[in-house]
Amino acid sequence: MSLELFLLIIVVITALAFDFTNGFHDTGNAMATSIASGALKPKVAVTMSAVLNLIGAFLSTAVAAAIAKGLIDPGLVSLELVFAGLVGGIVWNLLTWLLGLPSSSSHALIGGMVGAMLAAVGGHGVIWQGVVSKVLVPAVLAPVIATVVAGVGTWLVYRTVRGVPEKRTESGFRYGQVGSAALVSLAHGTNDAQKTMGVIFLALIAYGSASQSDPMPPFWVILSCAVAIALGTYLGGWRIIRTLGKGLVEIKPPQGMAAESSSAAIILLSSHFGYSLSTTHVATGSILGSGVGRRGAEVRWGVAGRMASAWLITVPAAGLVGALTYWLVNAIGGYTGAGVGFLLLVAASLAICLQSRKAPIDHQNVNNDWEGNLTAGTAQAQVPLPSVPDAPPQPVKTPEPV
Repeated sequence: MSLELFLLIIVVITALAFDFTNGFHDTGNAMATSIASGALKPKVAVTMSAVLNLIGAFLSTAVAAAIAKGLIDPGLVSLELVFAGLVGGIVWNLLTWLLGLPSSSSHALIGGMVGAMLAAVGGHGVIWQGVVSKVLVPAVLAPVIATVVAGVGTWLVYRTVRGVPEKRTESGFRYGQVGSAALVSLAHGTNDAQKTMGVIFLALIAYGSASQSDPMPPFWVILSCAVAIALGTYLGGWRIIRTLGKGLVEIKPPQGMAAESSSAAIILLSSHFGYSLSTTHVATGSILGSGVGRRGAEVRWGVAGRMASAWLITVPAAGLVGALTYWLVNAIGGYTGAGVGFLLLVAASLAICLQSRKAPIDHQNVNNDWEGNLTAGTAQAQVPLPSVPDAPPQPVKTPEPV
């Protein structure tokens, strides 16, 4: 096996691993509000989301083309560079998942790729106009637009149903949430699965088995990416779901439907125009807007502030990991360099997963009341041992008189 083919295999495996982390990292974007409001049971929600993500991945390839050709110069891309960029995206995804911070998988991937390119050839390898217009501007505008749209939508919903008994209203909107959550999952598939398709497409161009003039990736790339993101979605990503569903706003069904409808509309429009939009930014903005739009709702701005801080450092942090990985792989060189880089990625991933088991969150405790942070109130209650009933009191015999 040639070194180039060996590197291509590692890149494809790593890309699908990123797609898998993208799936469980972003499930909350579609399903957190439905789970939090009780519209869908947790397991049913993630299963439905996985199926619709799979379908959505086949509906458009505009974002894949933007990733492959619009952010870094494809002519300067090497397989080592693509691998390093993917490592940056995966490590950031896993770290933010551990902390329950809904950061952008899209920006983690783009940051990793840009950082690796800077380490490889310098700034002239990055298409800065594409980064600004396709990534940075949408990153700023998306949460603001989503907050406004969801806020107005929530206000209109409550205005429309004013006077209707609350029990009847919530029951009806739970059915509506099923449809709106399904639409978000479908939209997520049309946007996020394609980012990995674009990266594998870049790797194929670097290897020489694809051309920049090709209009779309090969079918096997589309299929494998669709399956990988669907499998990741099915696992749930319960830590992110808990933060989005319980940490920002206590969500009721009318709010959930308004938030999900806003997210779906914005994500589908971005996919149509080929913008590599962060579904996390959109979903978070929509959830915050649903709190702003309902009178008397409590919005936890402190949690939102921590999330925004993570958003600000996503691109540079993932870029730093990507640059360091590229330097390491090239410093060692050959089969050994690629193998060492891959093994270090596996070791880091396992360490983060083991750390998460110290405070596990799953479908059983994801909806527990928010008590200030991600894991507070989620510990499984100790099941008391069955107690042995006390023996019935024996009658006291009084001595007979002598």
